[in-house]
Order: sequence, then C-alpha cells, then structure tokens
Amino acid sequence: GYSLGGADLLRRAMGKKIAEEMAKERPKFEKGAMENGVDKKKANQVFDLLEKFANYGFNKSHAAAYAVVSYQTGWLKANHPVEFMAAAMNCDMHLTDKLNVFHQEVKRLGIEVIPPCVNRSEALFSVKDGKVVYALGGLKNVGAEAMRLITDARLEGGEFQDLFDFARRVDLKRVGKRPMEMLARAGGFDQLDGNRRKCLESVDGLVAYSAATHEDRNSAQGGLFGDAGEALPAPRLPMPEDWLPNERLGQEHTAIGFYLSGHPLDDYAGALKRKNVLTLAELEQKAAGGTVMAKIAGSVAGKQERKSARGNRFAFVQLSDPTGLYEVTVFSEALEKFRDLLEPGQNVVLSVKAELEADQLKLLVQGVQAVDKTVADAASLGLRVFVSDETALASIATRLREVSSNTEIRGRGPVHLVLTHPSLPGEVEMALPDEYPLNPQVKGALKHIAGVQTVEEF
Repeated sequence: GYSLGGADLLRRAMGKKIAEEMAKERPKFEKGAMENGVDKKKANQVFDLLEKFANYGFNKSHAAAYAVVSYQTGWLKANHPVEFMAAAMNCDMHLTDKLNVFHQEVKRLGIEVIPPCVNRSEALFSVKDGKVVYALGGLKNVGAEAMRLITDARLEGGEFQDLFDFARRVDLKRVGKRPMEMLARAGGFDQLDGNRRKCLESVDGLVAYSAATHEDRNSAQGGLFGDAGEALPAPRLPMPEDWLPNERLGQEHTAIGFYLSGHPLDDYAGALKRKNVLTLAELEQKAAGGTVMAKIAGSVAGKQERKSARGNRFAFVQLSDPTGLYEVTVFSEALEKFRDLLEPGQNVVLSVKAELEADQLKLLVQGVQAVDKTVADAASLGLRVFVSDETALASIATRLREVSSNTEIRGRGPVHLVLTHPSLPGEVEMALPDEYPLNPQVKGALKHIAGVQTVEEF
C-alpha cells in the first residue's frame, strides 16, 4: 500500500543503511500489509528480510558477478603475479600513494623491479624476464604520451648510446623540460651516464642541442649524404660531483613519489640495531604477543593534522622503513613538542606504544628523536671497504679527508681497504694508518663511490 513517494523513502533508508529510518517504516509496512490481506506475522517476516538486506546486501546476480570477478582476480594474482601487478600499477599509474602500496606488495611477493630506464622501460608498466619494468610514464608530472616519443625512437634505432645520441634521436622540445628533469632524478639516464646530478644540470643544454639538431634535420639543409643534424657539435656539459646517497634518494623520491632503489635508513641498519631500534617487520612480530613499548625508525612521508571535538590538535603521520609502510597517531602534547621533526623528508626514531587490533598494527607516539642523534654514539667499530677499481682510491682518500675535519661525529674507528681484482691472487686487505670519524652517512658516502663494491661494518 505504499505510495511512490513512501516507497522511495523506504528504498532510501535501505540504501543508506539508516537503522532509525528503517525502524520508523516498520509500523507503516505492517499496517499497509494487513490492509492488503497479509497477516501481521508474515508482514514482520518480510520486513525482517528487508531490514537484514539493508545491513549489507546484494541481489543474487550482483553478488554472483562480484564472486566471479573476485575469483578471477585471485586466480590471476596467484598464477601470474608479475603480469597481475604490472597491470594493477598501470590502472593507477598517476596515483603515487597507490603505486607505493603496489610496490610494497611486489617486494613482499619477491618480484624484482627494474627501475625506470630510457633503454629498458616502456611508457607503461611492463614485464620482462619475470620482473616488473617500471614505467617511464609512472614518474610524477610525466605523461605517457611524451614518453612514447622516447620508446618509439628506441624501437626505430636501437638502444641509446649516450646523452648526445639520446638528444639527437628524440625531440626533447616535445618531451618537455620537466619530464626530462624527472627522468634524471629517477635515474632514467643511469645507463647513459651514472652521474644523476650531471644529467639534471645538463637538461637545458641537451634540450637546446636536440632542438637545433631537429631543426637542422627538418630544414632540408643537410649534407650531401643526408646527415642533417649529425654534424652539429655536441655541447659541453657541466661536470659536478654526483649527489651523496641520501640526497640522491631524496631526488629519486621527488620524481617517483617513494623510495625505489633503496631507503635512507639502509646505511643506519647496523647502528639502529645496536641501539635496540626495531624494524616494522620486527615490531609487528613483537606486537602479536600483546601491547609493547618499543622504538622504531622511519622516514616521514606525510602528515595530516586534525582537531578533536574538544579542540585539541592531533596528527596522523605516514612513515616508511626498509621493510614497509606504516602510520602513527600523535596526540596534542607530543605533536606540540615534536612537530618540527615530523615534517616530510625527516628521518626519525619514534618511541611508540604498539598493539594489534583486528590484525592491524596501531602505533601511538610517545617520543621522537632525529635518527642521527639516536645513533651518534652507536658508530661501528670499523669499516671494511671493498674496492674493485684503483681509480676509486683517490675519491676514498678525499672523502676520508673531508670527514676527518668533522667534529660533530663522535665515534672514530679504523678503515680497511679490501682490494679485489682478477690480477690479484685473492682479496688483499690492508688497514689505513689512522682512525676516522665513522657514522652511517660516512658509510653511505664511501659505498656510493664508483669502483667501490660494498662497505661492511666490523
């Protein structure tokens, strides 16, 4: 006996899952049903079904379709995980936060990611040899269409040999200066020149050279043998020292939106362990046994401040460590005290109360400290530097000379060079005569030198 308007009110109450409105509709439903010859008991049974459906319900065809899609999706991920993850990343290619979540899932599945590269990547995410190849179009402020100019040129003429070959074959004016800068920051030119800072500072010169080359080629004023544009002299590019590891990662984060090739806390692992600072993975295991107080390190990715009903400010802060992403809650007192340390890009150590609620880790911040301050007195006893190219020795000496004058680094220790070369009978280790200020940043700076294979603590 509902009117069209009355029926729409019932529909709206069901669709919006408004319990109070549904309760108001029950007497109307019962009365109308009895007026139409339906007894009260049967009317109540029917309305109970409507009420149950209002909590969360689908019609059967809708539910069946969802079930089929869910099964197909699960089957694809289980049986073709690499292709599935690449396709998922293409669906949300311009949503950095989602790409970061997908990247963490790819790591969890043990799938290798090939970083963005003008000689290996496509405009979209792709798969090669069981690995996900990061999309050139997945960088921030970079369009897939502009990146197809690069992939089309590579398809036509083969891999690019150097930066000048790249500029001659791709019309960089059409690609744009901003996308070129993002490619440089993300390491897209690493195969052509491993100095990312040089690549970034060379963008203006390369774009101008590319424009002149293409203009010359299109003017039909080339040489007798059709070598238009090839004879133009290459510009002189700047030759700056490359960024130190943390700045290099910071530039990569600017272009990609998260850390892909490493993490700012990688070089701090040993020192943090000596200070009993847990990783996210370790804290999750510990919290499974009950509420714990612990320390965890992280690089701040984002912060949202809110105001409670009482007018107190609090914040949700997103961080990451080498094992994953996590979020913490910071109440007003801690927020007021540590706000400056909780800005994006800061590397910090948090004292937290951790507990699992419905399999989700809840973290409440009690204290915050800069990571360098935490590990200031936890330097390694010494560093062992593995060198495969003698040209690295001069750079190692320069870096050690620079840190020797740094009075802020408290810990000092020995440095051993381990020479590895096919001409040697084996590894040759020798200790340098002095002791040097040592901390995770020094370790990272040495590891970044060309010709250094790795750096170990001892």
